[in-house]
Amino acid sequence: MSSSAAIPGTIDDAAAAALTSWVRRHEIGSAISDIEPLAGGTQNVVMRLRLDGRPVVLRRPPPHPRPNSNRTMQREIAVLRTLAGSAVPHPEFIAGCEDLDVLGVVFYLMEDVDGFNPLTEVPPAYATDPRMRHQVGLNYAADLARLSAAHWQGRPLQQLHRPGSFLARQVPNFLGLLESYRHERYRHERYRPESLEVDRLANWLETHRPPDGEPGIMHGDAHLNNVLLRRDVPKVAAFVDWEMCTVGDPLLDLGWILVCWPDDPDPINAGRELAALGGLPSRTELVAAYADAGGRSTEHLDWYVAMACFKLAIVIEGTYSRYLVGQAHREAGERLHDSASRLIGLGERVTAGDSPFV
Repeated sequence: MSSSAAIPGTIDDAAAAALTSWVRRHEIGSAISDIEPLAGGTQNVVMRLRLDGRPVVLRRPPPHPRPNSNRTMQREIAVLRTLAGSAVPHPEFIAGCEDLDVLGVVFYLMEDVDGFNPLTEVPPAYATDPRMRHQVGLNYAADLARLSAAHWQGRPLQQLHRPGSFLARQVPNFLGLLESYRHERYRHERYRPESLEVDRLANWLETHRPPDGEPGIMHGDAHLNNVLLRRDVPKVAAFVDWEMCTVGDPLLDLGWILVCWPDDPDPINAGRELAALGGLPSRTELVAAYADAGGRSTEHLDWYVAMACFKLAIVIEGTYSRYLVGQAHREAGERLHDSASRLIGLGERVTAGDSPFV
């Protein structure tokens, strides 16, 4: 790079020099060049660079890291190492760094997957053939079922498995996360009283909780913005953005994709460019494709859908909280706050037996 000021979403000259020194010291490569930002989520920074001429991707926490940002990167490293060699579409892990003296945060390098994100792009094959759009949705649900069956015991991801009931922890954990946002706002002059009205939904989830199933890998944030699709055939190239992955109940992933599927109601507008063309499978077809690929029983699917509404609302409310203290853009914060409020309303519809999702 030509100056000490970094392009937003990349790193400055000093950090680039530190990164170069690190890859040489660990014999990963010798030269870093062509650093550029990549579109990604609102939570972390993703950039493409060339390592000895080979395109690779670096992922790191945001410029204003959260208290758990480094642990999140360690989690993602464990995920990609666990999935290595599996049938689950994922980026190949190259190397990770937990030494904060390099970039000041934990980061890792992974392969640059040849695929497109349906939030921002639609290749000609998908634009002209509705069968491609329909089939890729079915294959997406099938790959999610394969993820739920992927082996994790004795692999790096096992460190995330906690004994006891995974489902029983969900409501208390996420109510605690919401409360942490409120405390953060109170410590700043920009505190505002807006909050999510989650009590009714939380109470229903607690009183209707199903029994725990066999633990499995769950992506944790499965929707069409967090995937790369192959350009030439209707298949998933890689699931990406693994920051919420854990060993838990994979049926939450199924509930999550149903809530986030770009069909009415559509609370987060996932896969915007692809969805605008129409032809994607219905939610009912997604459930069938998941089951046909060996997915888990959907007997209590309404509960998982309602829980997905609850969790996703609280997660994205975090961006609104950071906006209020000057650590996120206003547009993103206010848009996601509105989406969070609508998600809670959608979850309450499910609890009343008026599920718009399945």
